[in-house]
Amino acid sequence: MTDSPAPHTPGITALGTRLAELSRKHDGAVMALTGSVASGKTTLANKVAEFLAETHKVETVSTDGFLFPNDVLEERGLTLRKGFPETYNVAALGDAIEALASGAADFPGYSHVTYDIDPALTQSITQPDILILEGLGFQQLSPPPRTAREPDYLIYLDASEEHLLTWYLERFKRLWHAAKEDPASFYANFLHMSEPELVEFATSVWDRINLPNLRDHIAPLKDTADIVVLKDADHAIRITHDRIG
Repeated sequence: MTDSPAPHTPGITALGTRLAELSRKHDGAVMALTGSVASGKTTLANKVAEFLAETHKVETVSTDGFLFPNDVLEERGLTLRKGFPETYNVAALGDAIEALASGAADFPGYSHVTYDIDPALTQSITQPDILILEGLGFQQLSPPPRTAREPDYLIYLDASEEHLLTWYLERFKRLWHAAKEDPASFYANFLHMSEPELVEFATSVWDRINLPNLRDHIAPLKDTADIVVLKDADHAIRITHDRIG
């Protein structure tokens, strides 16, 4: 006898049900999911995909693969702005969305261990019922009906800046600890630091890079997103805005 799957939380059920409803209007609906660094976009995408997979063919992919490689960012003087709009190959992202509508597309992959594009992580995706495309690099979407190079809907994952910093530091420390067993990890560059020094450094990165990016480029998308989901300190979510008629 197999174990029954764990029940989905009310927030995941509500969001998954809403996306299933919206997918009926599209062949191969593309749902963009964005929000701050460390807000939990990947986790949310995977949980919603798990819910939807009971009735739909679902794929999830990150926009991180559309970041320009580190050598390109360095050449353009953008290394310290990774994650800002100008560090994404927006044309390639549009190409992939458009190609998927015709049947299949390759989505490049990114390694958070090496902190760079990894060709081995490329995903070849055949048009599913629903694609959840999560990450950064999105722009404000056109009014419906949208172009073939845009997602069909934009979902914004909202959270307080205080919680986001807490989650960012937790993730930074987790990857730092893991680097002790993996010298190839980008985070091995920080193994000479004590944990208090690491936290001080990571906080400065947040304040200098991630927080300005959030305030100037990411958070404004909340005002026009089709759906806004709020995440609390306990990682529970709920839909706070649904602007789709």
